[in-house]
This record gives sequence, structure tokens and C-alpha cells, in this order.
Amino acid sequence: MRFLGNIEAKMDAKGRAFLPAVFRKILQAGSEERLVLRKDVFQPCLVLYPESVWNEQMDALRQRLNRWNKQHQQVFRQFVSEVEVLTLDGNGRFLVPKRYLRMADIEQDVKFVGMGDTIEIWSNAKAEQCQMNPEDFGKALEELMDEDVSMENSLT
Repeated sequence: MRFLGNIEAKMDAKGRAFLPAVFRKILQAGSEERLVLRKDVFQPCLVLYPESVWNEQMDALRQRLNRWNKQHQQVFRQFVSEVEVLTLDGNGRFLVPKRYLRMADIEQDVKFVGMGDTIEIWSNAKAEQCQMNPEDFGKALEELMDEDVSMENSLT
């Protein structure tokens, strides 16, 4: 599954949104019926995980954590307990609970951002604030790609 691009949309007064058709088609092609919603760990946005992707993330996290370590248990508990399981209605809409809208400072205008195997939901205003300027983005990408080349060269 690869969600790409960004699409502006509006939430209705009840907190419902239409999942963009391009993203719905990807979910349908992957036979995904349920989504898991949680607040992003680092950014002021919400993240929609197809259920299979969520399960993979949970399994990967659980494997890195020790059940007998108090802090590890707290991290795992917080990660998995702050979620909402969603299904799309017949029109492709889903309801975002009000507490999640508050967490991400979302009112009406939103932006859906495809992030590969997940979809982020941003307040339009916050989405613009969290983007790097083009010069910084180019420099960061250049540095990241240069690190990969340096690592590959050291392996050969």
C-alpha cells in the first residue's frame, strides 16, 4: 500500500470527513476494511493506519520492548491505548472523535497527506507550518542521500 500526495478537504459539523477517493481505492485494493486512528507521536496531526499496517507496527514495537520493564510497559500502553478503530460508512465517510480533533487543533479545513503506508490528517494551518522551506528540504535530502552513498561505499 502506498498513499501519496495531499488533498484538501472539509470536516462537517459532526466531525465527519470523506476519505479522499484515491486513498479509498488503495484501501479497497488491499482489502482493508478498518482503519486505526491515533495522534502522531511527534507532530500535531492525526494518523490513519490501515488495520494490517497498525498490526505490523504494534508487533514491531512489542518485539523491541520488554514486558518486565515498567517504562517499556508504559510506552506500549500509551501507544496502543490512545487509538480509535474506524470503519468507513457506505459513502466513504468516517467520524473523528472530538478529543482527536482537539489534540490536532483541527476545526473544519483539513489536509490528508499520504505518507506511504499511512495517511496523516492535518489542520490546513498546521500543515503549512510544519513544512520545511525548499532550500532546507533540498539540503536535508542531499545530506541523507549522501549518508546512504557513504555507507554503501564503506560496505564494499
